[in-house]
Amino acid sequence: MTKKRVTLADVARLAGLSTTAASMILTGRPDTRLSVEAHAKVHAAAASLGYRPNVAARALRTDKSRSIAFISDYVATTRFASGLIRGALAAAEEAKHVMLVLETGGEPAREIQAVEAALDRQVDGLIFAAMRAREVFVPDLPINVPTVMLNGTSARFPVSVLPDEYRGGQRVVERLLEAGISDGVVLLGHNAEVEAGLFRSETIARRFAGIRAAMKAADMAFLAELSCWNWEPGHGYELTRKVLKSTRPRAILCLNDRLAFGAYQALAEARLSVPEDVAVVSFDNDELASYLRPGLTTIGLPHEEMGRRAVELLLGEASAPQLIEMPVIERGSLPRV
Repeated sequence: MTKKRVTLADVARLAGLSTTAASMILTGRPDTRLSVEAHAKVHAAAASLGYRPNVAARALRTDKSRSIAFISDYVATTRFASGLIRGALAAAEEAKHVMLVLETGGEPAREIQAVEAALDRQVDGLIFAAMRAREVFVPDLPINVPTVMLNGTSARFPVSVLPDEYRGGQRVVERLLEAGISDGVVLLGHNAEVEAGLFRSETIARRFAGIRAAMKAADMAFLAELSCWNWEPGHGYELTRKVLKSTRPRAILCLNDRLAFGAYQALAEARLSVPEDVAVVSFDNDELASYLRPGLTTIGLPHEEMGRRAVELLLGEASAPQLIEMPVIERGSLPRV
C-alpha cells in the first residue's frame, strides 16, 4: 500500500500552528514575527513526520523549480571532460538546485528531445556543454530561460564559459623559456602551412595564436612543425620517430597529452631520456599525463572550474563570455633550472 504523502497541513497540525505560519518558517522567510519556540516546533514536526516540500507546487507559486538542465554531447559518457559535470554538480548543490543531466550523443533529434524534456520540467536554466570546445548546435526551439554555453559557443546565446586558450598557449612557451629552452623545439600536431584554410575550432585557433605570439615575443622559431589531424598516441609516436630520423630536438611541444604519450614511446624506443635528452610539454592534463614516467608537465584544461562557473553564471545575471585560466601542471618532463 502506497504511503500517504505528508503535507504542509500535517506539519502545521502537529506543531499547533496555522498552515501559513508553518509555510513561512519552512521556506525561510525573514521577519516572520513568529517566536523562536514556533520555529522550533515546526522544524521538529517536519522532521518527525518526514516532510518533504512539494517542489512542483512551489514552482507554480514562485515560477522557480530550483532545477537546471545540463545538456551535452558526450560529456557524461566519456572521461575526457567529466570535470565539467563534477564542477557543475558541486555548484548546483551549493545553490540548493537539482541538476538534470541529458546526453544527446551529438544527434540533432536527441538534442531537440533533450531541450523539450528540460523545458517540460520547468527548469530554471539550461547549460549546453561540449566535450571538446567548439560551436554548439542549439535546436531552433523557443527557449525562454537563462542559457549558458559550456566549453562551446553559440550565436544565439552569448554567455559562454571557455578555457583561456590564448593565454594557455603563451604559458607553454614561457614555461619552456623558464626551463632554459629557447631553441630546438619541435611542434607536434600542427603545421600552419600544411593546414592553411582548414578549421579546427575557435578555441584551438586561439591556442595556436597564443603559442605563436609568445614565440615571436621571445624571438623563437620552431625547429620543425609536424601536422596530424587526429591528436592520438599513434600519430605522436610516428611523428616523433620521423623527426628523430633527421634531427635531435631539445624539446617537443605536443598539442595534447595523447600526442605526448606517443612521443614518450618513440623517445624510449630511441633510448632518449625525458627530460635529460629531450624535454616534453603538452596541453589538457588528461589523466594519463600523471601516469607517464616522468610525469608530463602540461597546461591543464580547467574543466571543474568551468562547470562551476557555468552554474554560477546561469543563476546570476552575467551577459558576457567568461575565460577561465589554464593552469600549469608541473611534473617532471621539463628540466629544472
